[in-house]
Amino acid sequence: MSQVAYRRILLKLSGEALMGDEDYGIDPKVIGRLAREVVEAQQAGAEIALVVGGGNIFRGAGLAAGGMDRVTGDQMGMLATVINALAMQDALEKVGAKARVMSAIKINDVCEDYIRRRAIRHLEKGRIVIFAAGTGNPFFTTDSGAALRAIEIGADLLLKATKVDGVYDADPKKNPTATRFDALTYDEVIARDLQVMDTAAFALCRDSDLPLRIFDMSQPGQLLRILEGEPIGTLVQGRG
Repeated sequence: MSQVAYRRILLKLSGEALMGDEDYGIDPKVIGRLAREVVEAQQAGAEIALVVGGGNIFRGAGLAAGGMDRVTGDQMGMLATVINALAMQDALEKVGAKARVMSAIKINDVCEDYIRRRAIRHLEKGRIVIFAAGTGNPFFTTDSGAALRAIEIGADLLLKATKVDGVYDADPKKNPTATRFDALTYDEVIARDLQVMDTAAFALCRDSDLPLRIFDMSQPGQLLRILEGEPIGTLVQGRG
């Protein structure tokens, strides 16, 4: 067993991360690879919780922009995250892990209600916990849900897996001269309006002194390397 630098982490995956090269939904090969990487990291000695977005199915803000009532759209988005969480649970169990889905909205026939003490107990017993339905409230993103749950369970690190290898001063896909930051403070992120996560999530992490690392999980082995202490991606912590 490896010596990991973090005892307990929360990993935030976007719903889009589950699509692979598909235009919609879940690519079984991609979710299988992600599950194997999570289990590998857990076996190294870390307690792991997950939050999965729902953008591969529904995105509440996008639906609202198209004319749908925002609360209804966000509720549909919450249900999409439950679908993804159940898919991730299945993928984890297929590779031998014990996993539990806990939802912020009551949906008892398919998963547990979120109860903080029970979630911590699951982690202590070696189960991977997947938090679904965001915060359970409209107008909050799954980024905010991930920050909130990470703080509640006493995580040592919040990880956000993206499609780029950290935080840049401009979109690296549009600007080839964009510069990547190795480290930033939360105040710098907010002042520069670097929109890797929403401002509410950054503020939650800043006020609770929770470090955040943003990295590209499409590169195999990155999660385990971070847990072993390698400075991959961009670390955001502290105040300016």
